[in-house]
Formats: sequence, C-alpha cells, structure tokens
Amino acid sequence: MDSGVRIVRLYADAAGESHFEDTVVPLRTVDFAPPAPPVELSEFTATSQTGFLRAPAGWFGDWHPAPARQYMSMLAGTVEVEVSDGEVRRAGPGDVMLLEDTHGKGHATRVIDGPILVLVVQL
Repeated sequence: MDSGVRIVRLYADAAGESHFEDTVVPLRTVDFAPPAPPVELSEFTATSQTGFLRAPAGWFGDWHPAPARQYMSMLAGTVEVEVSDGEVRRAGPGDVMLLEDTHGKGHATRVIDGPILVLVVQL
C-alpha cells in the first residue's frame, strides 16, 4: 500500500513574508530490512545534524526566522505557530513541520501545552 506523510511546510516568499503549505512526502512499499516484512518508506534526505529541543509551557518565541532549513517532529506537548500572513496553526505529538523560513520576518511560536519535546533534523 503506497501512501504518504503529511508535512506542514513553513516558508518565506520573495518579500520575506511567511506562509504555511500542506505537503505530502510520498511513501512506497519496500523490503527495507529483510527478512522483516515490507514497510512503507520515503526517499532519504541528507541531513547535517539532529538534536532534541525542549521548552516549558508558556514559552513564547516572538517573530524569528528558522535558524536553518529543518524538520521539526513533535514528540510531546503542543505549540501554536503564527506566520506573517496571519494564519495560525497548532502542532502536537506526531505532527511534522518543515521550516524553510530562514529569511524575512519568520514566525512566532507559543507553547500552549508543555513542556514540548521536539526532534529537530537540520537539512
């Protein structure tokens, strides 16, 4: 069964304004680790470093660009993220965001159910 993983992309346009875009990373059925049964797997992406981020309930990061192009995978807690076009979204456990707003106004982030624990994978 081929399917995909829903990713919320956060990016900056040429004017430096930030926006959300819903995207899907495709998965395909492969024999990844024989003799284990087949699994669904995406294409691999080269990464530069990986780490964990924790922030307490109530933490607020005022407008800032992402420090690097990176995936942020929510493991615990819930954040609310606002982009400069005014849209606000929440992300919780199991949600993945691709942050590409490395220039311009960036985004604002608030921990609304914390502490949060995030797996950060910089690309």
